[in-house]
Amino acid sequence: MKIGTPLSPSATKALLLGSGELGKEVAISLQRYGVEVIAVDRYPNAPAHHVAQRSHVIDMTDALAIKALIAEEQPHLIIPELEAIATDALVEIETLGQSTIVPNARAIQLTMNREGIRVLVAEQLKLPTSRYAFAATFDELQQAINAGIGYPCFVKPTMSSSGKGQSMLTSTADLETAWNYAKSAGRVDTGKVIVEAKIEFDFEITLLTVRALNANSEVVTHFCEPIGHRQEHGDYRESWQPQAMSARALARSQEIAKLVTDNIGGLGLFGVELFIQGDQVWFSEVSPRPHDTGMVTMVTQRQNEFELHARAILGLPVSTHLLSRGASAVILGGIDARNVVYNGLDKALADPAVSIRLFGKPEAFAYRRMGVALATAETTDQAREKAYEAASKIKIEAS
Repeated sequence: MKIGTPLSPSATKALLLGSGELGKEVAISLQRYGVEVIAVDRYPNAPAHHVAQRSHVIDMTDALAIKALIAEEQPHLIIPELEAIATDALVEIETLGQSTIVPNARAIQLTMNREGIRVLVAEQLKLPTSRYAFAATFDELQQAINAGIGYPCFVKPTMSSSGKGQSMLTSTADLETAWNYAKSAGRVDTGKVIVEAKIEFDFEITLLTVRALNANSEVVTHFCEPIGHRQEHGDYRESWQPQAMSARALARSQEIAKLVTDNIGGLGLFGVELFIQGDQVWFSEVSPRPHDTGMVTMVTQRQNEFELHARAILGLPVSTHLLSRGASAVILGGIDARNVVYNGLDKALADPAVSIRLFGKPEAFAYRRMGVALATAETTDQAREKAYEAASKIKIEAS
């Protein structure tokens, strides 16, 4: 692939639809190869806005706004980084051949709605998942649980991220509250919610899966070492790499990830989430972009997940080589405030094996990710302790 000069008529332009902390790292990785980056989000001063050559603020669920911006910028690549996007506009743009959608428009449609990806994986590919049902009314939700989903179960919006709108239920007591939360807190109300039976698993992993071109321009699938992670309220709090697991479970995980990503197609990095119990593996979700739990790769891999995504998109060689064992721990906002200040950075970085990434978000919320602590060590347990301790030393206060 030829890459032009940024801010010139020959520029190779990439437009990010979503400019959070993951988009910021993707922008930096693309810019290292001379790509001109345009960062788009629904609010001003999003993290990727800080580093992109240009930025825009639009409602990304507005198809006309998306098409108008793309007509103005004429990017070669369009890289969606979140769920709340008018996907029909991307399908139209791809059909007209105006830009390359990463990995492709169908992938964005499938994965940004839990109904699409679950039907593909469970009903078409016949891969193991939790028992599930979709419900368009509260009565349908009750009936689905009574008909076989049972308790405990999870009720989620069909389009959301970071645990927004998700509830775990152990009885009917909070079912109506869970229904209302799922309907109101998702990225977009699709008219349906999904209810899933709880799987008794030993741990869950993210298997970063990369579809890239080899020297013969053939698509080859690469896998990073599995990433273990812990969630609270449906959102990740810490991750570590590698996650120890049996050879059979790892092979099955890679088989499932390849079947799913081969069907989706395109080039780039995918975050495939899986549940593991002994040698058994269940598919959970897939994101056609870098994954929040994969931020740990910034200290564990020769090429982190953002570098891998950028290289794969640009048709460049990739390596998933693991350099060291490591962990990440989230730094939460803790308060609801704008223009916050961060204290304790010197204490958090006292250990030379620790790194800190502060995202620079313009507004803090109690459970919003404002940064991440990263650490390496001889074992993942030691790295987890270091990362958690470093994250706990960062104190966020109102200015």
